[in-house]
Amino acid sequence: MTISTSEREDLIRAEALRLGFDLCRFTDIDEAWPAATRLAEFIAAGRHGEMGWMAETAERRKHPRAMWDGARSAVVLGVNYGPDRDPLEILGARDRGAISVYAQGDDYHDVIKSRLKTLARWMVAALGGELKVFVDTAPLLEKPLAERAGLGWQGKHTNLVSREFGSWMFLGSILTTLELAPDAVEPTTCGSCHACLDVCPTNAFPAPYQLDARRCISYLTIELKGPIPAEYRPALGNRIYGCDDCLAVCPWNKFAQAGREAKLAAREALTAPSLAELSRLDDAGFRALFSKSPVKRIGRDRFLRNVLYAIGNSGDPELVAEAERLLEDPSPLVRGAAVWALGRLSPGFKALHSLHLAQETDPQVRDEWASAP
Repeated sequence: MTISTSEREDLIRAEALRLGFDLCRFTDIDEAWPAATRLAEFIAAGRHGEMGWMAETAERRKHPRAMWDGARSAVVLGVNYGPDRDPLEILGARDRGAISVYAQGDDYHDVIKSRLKTLARWMVAALGGELKVFVDTAPLLEKPLAERAGLGWQGKHTNLVSREFGSWMFLGSILTTLELAPDAVEPTTCGSCHACLDVCPTNAFPAPYQLDARRCISYLTIELKGPIPAEYRPALGNRIYGCDDCLAVCPWNKFAQAGREAKLAAREALTAPSLAELSRLDDAGFRALFSKSPVKRIGRDRFLRNVLYAIGNSGDPELVAEAERLLEDPSPLVRGAAVWALGRLSPGFKALHSLHLAQETDPQVRDEWASAP
């Protein structure tokens, strides 16, 4: 029996919702792809920082067909991960670390990809055709694709905004050879609001709808491999992995319900972890605490770098001993961050300076000693 395009879409949408997706919309991929021009301008300006893979895969990102020439339509799916508490409250607890909402539970890449694969198998069995699945890690511009499918619009903070779920949505996509009728595009509805731009601690938005990743706290704490530039360290506050500020202040969030299921739910240990306890993590302890978490990908040393900057920003003299102990850490990245933290916290810093500088061999750590107050 032949089924119509609308019946096909109804079946796909019903199965997607059954599998735990909150939104499922469709778009064709025949038209020009203006997002490619914006990406080229972003890279040409150097705003991608150390994310060299963005430049290396730019050609494949120019259009969904550059990923797979046989694709004719896209199924774009969203999962709400709205938090059940104000994610900015933690910023006032300076002895605690702030981990971005999306990283407080299991890695969404794994959870969403599993659902996508299940939906994909069902689609092939029920409807035929060929397809490929994508979750964030592949060079497919998912936010512009989601915008074209009507899941929402890219806000002034460059993230997708949904009428139903505000700025809290994970995305996944399926490219398929099936012909699917496109859903209506959602008009941009930010109006004159610029709350997301104003709240940014490092002024990472040169203009509305533009991001300079080199200034973004999410980039600095996750993607940047070396020491974070000193000019941005005070603005980090106690943010030790990512930053939710621009997402959390979006007025459209008031329509979102807290929607985190068991596999996406925040782990209590990661909602407000103690900086003192985090600073004591060795590699095994780090891996155990962040098992199945996206945080694990940055490694223990980069994570402790972030923790030490937060300790330096805490103003808490009780954390001096934690930072001082890490002056002996095997990692130069950690030692350098410990120097900066102690320069801001410790009244006995000058004595430490003369003792440790003489035995320090790493040039970057020596530079930290030289530039410390």
